[in-house]
Amino acid sequence: MSEAGRPTYPPELPVAPLTAAPDATVSVPGSKSITNRALVLAALAVNEKPTLHGVLRSEDTEVMLGCLRKLGFIVDVDWERHTARIDSEVVDPVIPSASADLYVANSGTTVRFLAAMVSLGNGRYRFDGVPRMRERPLEDLLSSLRQLGVHAYSEAGNGCPPVVIETTGWQTGEVTVRGTTSSQYLSGLMMAAAFAPRATTIRVDGDLVSEPYVEMTYRMIGEWSGSMTRPSPGVFQTVPGAFSGMEDYDIEPDASAASYFWAVPAITGGQVTVRGLARRSLQGDVAFVDVLERMGCRVEASLDGITVHGGPLRGVDVDMNAISDTVMTLGAVACFADGPTTIRNVGHIRHKETDRIAALATELRKLGAGVEERADGLTITPGPLTGCAVDTYNDHRMAMSLALVGLKVPGIVIRNPGCVAKTYPGFWQDLEKLRR
Repeated sequence: MSEAGRPTYPPELPVAPLTAAPDATVSVPGSKSITNRALVLAALAVNEKPTLHGVLRSEDTEVMLGCLRKLGFIVDVDWERHTARIDSEVVDPVIPSASADLYVANSGTTVRFLAAMVSLGNGRYRFDGVPRMRERPLEDLLSSLRQLGVHAYSEAGNGCPPVVIETTGWQTGEVTVRGTTSSQYLSGLMMAAAFAPRATTIRVDGDLVSEPYVEMTYRMIGEWSGSMTRPSPGVFQTVPGAFSGMEDYDIEPDASAASYFWAVPAITGGQVTVRGLARRSLQGDVAFVDVLERMGCRVEASLDGITVHGGPLRGVDVDMNAISDTVMTLGAVACFADGPTTIRNVGHIRHKETDRIAALATELRKLGAGVEERADGLTITPGPLTGCAVDTYNDHRMAMSLALVGLKVPGIVIRNPGCVAKTYPGFWQDLEKLRR
């Protein structure tokens, strides 16, 4: 175990095929997307500070917590109980520290949510991260912050970190944000606007990618603040002062993490139930089971969990814009289908931890699948698969998705398996629990 309490792994990790089809019920950790939103909302809450339950411990959430500490918030975390409280000794200013140099590693939610959040304050805040973070675009958010009277800029002038936010608070209540690159820009502005001291109108310019994540933000703001309305598509409005309080807030299991376990019976047969997720989840990625159902799996949903039963698979043609974090999971499943699978409208995932379209195409070709890569997606044609060492590009979702192939195909070796710590440090241990 590492000093941070997370497992450590060798540079390469073999994945052995399952010897029997699984019949298992699994629990996955708390949602990263909900955890980082809840941490921001808890910091901004002006009335009762709730205790968060089910908090995910991962690199991304620890980065968020570390940044909140640097911003002057009091952070109380109990990792054994997976709880957290975010408090402040002051109500005004909303950001306790007037300056901070914030390291965000490669956490997109942290930099995008906090850049919007600190713009409500009074001071100078600088964000920087790993080399890949310095390639990830932020200009659309910076442009929106400038519309609000904030001096927001990229030090290199390329719209990427390091970025600096110099602010005395929002000077206007009207802002437009582009929605075509990342929904996180809009989500960050929405959470800040919900606690801004002036009425605010946010308008979305262009088509919105990953729309379920915006719906998640909107629903959470409704639970925490009650200050936001949606008078028409692509328009969000807030009124100041409509804050509500709560004592406790429960974080759902991570639906993106659940997708790997739902994919297992699709590949190997058998059945797997993921506890704690229902169709009414805040998370759009539960819709991944609908794609598996189209491919030939049987899905059972209850209030306590969702079960996937394996079956003969057929290829599908699917727009995955709304559930783009599961593109690579589907890529692994597609290798075992009868006929090609086409994934469309996910060009924005080229700007994630890696260029996920190019990386997935490269690794599936190494395994023996035929792959046609396009600007906004790819088509995967099954072929005879051969085990080999696969690269993960320091991308947690590449590692977890490609491991699924190894449950059926001998000889799969995952390079840099430790990259799963970004969102799911215990993934490899949980995957082993499927063996019987």
